[in-house]
Amino acid sequence: MQFVGTYEQLADLMQQWFEEYGCDGFNIMPPVLPGDLNEFVDHVVPILQARGLFRKEYTGSTLREHLGVDRPGISHFQKVNTLDKTSITI
Repeated sequence: MQFVGTYEQLADLMQQWFEEYGCDGFNIMPPVLPGDLNEFVDHVVPILQARGLFRKEYTGSTLREHLGVDRPGISHFQKVNTLDKTSITI
């Protein structure tokens, strides 16, 4: 989708997609890098942050913590032998 408008209008559109259509993220691909990306970060992101739609800080230090996913236990990495040796027929 292409968009032309003010920073506020872009934030409105992103908020609408997020709240009304179940959007969980956006891929921002500006036509000119890094200038247009900097413009988005400097002008649109603060509007989204003020609306509570874009985080200001990360909650953890790893991607797993940011997503709220528990670390697997040690057994996750251990080799599991599921073969019952008493049932082998040669």
